[in-house]
Amino acid sequence: MDNTVVSTGTEGKTWGGGNKPLKASYGKMMMWFFIVSDALTFSGFLAAYGFSRFKFIDSWPIADEVFTHIPFVHDGVSRPMIYVAFMTFVLIMSSVTMVLAVDAGHKLNKAKVTFYMFLTIIGGLIFVGSQAWEWATFINGDYGAVQTKGGNILQFVDTNGERVALRDFAVIDDHKERVQDNRKSGIWFTSEGTLPTYTVSEVLNGLEANENILVRTQIINEEGEKTVLSRAESLKQIKDNGKVVVEGANLHVNEYGSPLFADFFFFITGFHGFHVFSGVVINIIIFFNVILGTYERRKNYEMVEKVGLYWHFVDLVWVFVFTFFYLV
Repeated sequence: MDNTVVSTGTEGKTWGGGNKPLKASYGKMMMWFFIVSDALTFSGFLAAYGFSRFKFIDSWPIADEVFTHIPFVHDGVSRPMIYVAFMTFVLIMSSVTMVLAVDAGHKLNKAKVTFYMFLTIIGGLIFVGSQAWEWATFINGDYGAVQTKGGNILQFVDTNGERVALRDFAVIDDHKERVQDNRKSGIWFTSEGTLPTYTVSEVLNGLEANENILVRTQIINEEGEKTVLSRAESLKQIKDNGKVVVEGANLHVNEYGSPLFADFFFFITGFHGFHVFSGVVINIIIFFNVILGTYERRKNYEMVEKVGLYWHFVDLVWVFVFTFFYLV
């Protein structure tokens, strides 16, 4: 048998036709293929968000008015973007600890790999927990609003332009029983969700009793602020066009403005949150393998490097999500 090796003329180059293109293993190449395909998916989602926002630019919710809360702080002071900035900082720092874990793996330093992987996992858990809290806050709402017959959102402010919650002025009618529609008691195809705390008439009664409260529409004026109506226009809008009270946000209504904003928020941040959660689970598996000495025996911590690529990608995607939803 002739065992002569035929020269291809590519020996010594970065890729000589072998099974390690660009000197990367099969596992790393597959991770890069996944990252590229996932990046295209996120790009499509963010592009759709951008087009939708441009279409409804004059009624899109203002992020500084939506994301103003901090866990366990209920002093009524608005702190726009503070907690979101904290979440972003934690996720970026977890990417730094992942870099340090990969570097320690190259040096076959098991102790440092274990330590930095642990910090990365903690950072990921903080971010996922923070995002869950943010979702809950977004869903529950804080001020409430009234949706018109045309689907627009009417919010309430005082004479200084500060938001006013429905609970602070609505007058509850204790003599009127409110019945929730369902398929047994109403039309067969009608099924109503959870009843809001107040009715439109109760909001109107409270508005009439408080002369210092005005209605603010979702339309943004030339100064970049939402349009505040006069006292007479405020009463007329609620009386003639008020349809239902909206509290918080879901896939149907949104007290902050266009419901499309809530749809994109839940879908894109949820999709990214799923990626972070998956990354945390994978990091935990790799973490225990490090503790058990699996990679020490192999004399190779490439698995840490591969999961590190995924983690850096997740962090990079959040930078774009953060920019699109919170900053722009």
